Amino acid sequence: MLSSSMRRVGAPLYMRHLAASFSVATGSGRKVALSPSEFRSFKVSEVETLTHNTKRLRLGLPSKDHETGLDVASFLLAQANINGENLMRPYTPTNLSEEKGYLELVVKGYPTGKVSKHIVELNVGDSLQIKGPMPKFKYEANMYKKVGLVAGGSGLTPCLQVAKKICRDNSDKTEVVMIFANQTEEDIILRDEIDAMQRKYPQFKVHYVLSQPGPSWKGFTGHVTKDMLHKLLPRPSDDHLIGVCGPPGMMEAVSGGKAPDYTQGELKGILKALGFTSKQVFKF
Repeated sequence: MLSSSMRRVGAPLYMRHLAASFSVATGSGRKVALSPSEFRSFKVSEVETLTHNTKRLRLGLPSKDHETGLDVASFLLAQANINGENLMRPYTPTNLSEEKGYLELVVKGYPTGKVSKHIVELNVGDSLQIKGPMPKFKYEANMYKKVGLVAGGSGLTPCLQVAKKICRDNSDKTEVVMIFANQTEEDIILRDEIDAMQRKYPQFKVHYVLSQPGPSWKGFTGHVTKDMLHKLLPRPSDDHLIGVCGPPGMMEAVSGGKAPDYTQGELKGILKALGFTSKQVFKF
C-alpha cells in the first residue's frame, strides 16, 4: 500500500521505474487499452455491491476486442482528483487480460481512504483514470509445483489473479491452496466465484478463516496462526511459492511487511519460523 506522501510525490518516479521494466505486447495484433506511461479515462459500465463496504466495478474498454494487457502478476494505478489534488492508489484487476472488453475492479471503501471512497461512490457513466500495467512478477505455467496464497480482506485480488491464471490454463498442473481471512462471513468477497472455481478445478482448494464467526460457522476461526499455515500450506521448497497480501497487521504476522522503498524486504513472521526463505515467498 502506498503512503499518502508517496501517492503525491514518490509514486510517479517509482511507477515510471516499474513501467520501464514492463513491455505491453501491442505489436502482436492485440488491442491493448491501457498504457503504463499515461493515465487514460474509462467509463464505469456496471456497479455491484458485494458487502457493506465493498463494490465491484466494470470499466468499459474502447471495444469488445480490446484487452487490459495486464500479465499475471501485475497491477494498475487509479487516479482521482480530490479537492484539487491528484491522488493515486494501486489496484489489482480481478479479470484476466484475455477477458476482453472490460476491466474489473473490486474495491473496499475505507473511511480514511480518499481514493477508495471516491471509487466506491462512482456510478454507471462516471469515469476513472487508469494507468498500467505495473509488474509484480512474471508468472509462467508450471514454474512451481505448488502455490500457497494467504489473503486477508481486499488482499484477495492479487491472490485471485494468480489462482485464475493457473486454473484456466489447461497446460498448468500447479496445485493451488488459498487461505482467505476475514472478520465475518458477510465480509467474504467474491465467495460465490471462489467456491465455483473450487468445484470446477480440482487443483484449487480454498480455506476460509473468520475472526468473528457466527454460531453456524464450521470453518477455521480466529486469526491466521502458525499451526494453521503449517497444516494447510505446501512445505518449504524452491518448487513452491507462497504469496501473501492483506492488511498491515496480517502481513507483519505472516511474512513481515515490505521495505520502506516497497521492495520485498526481509522475510519475517510465521513463514520464516516455518522454514521458508525469501526466495519462496512473495509479498503482493
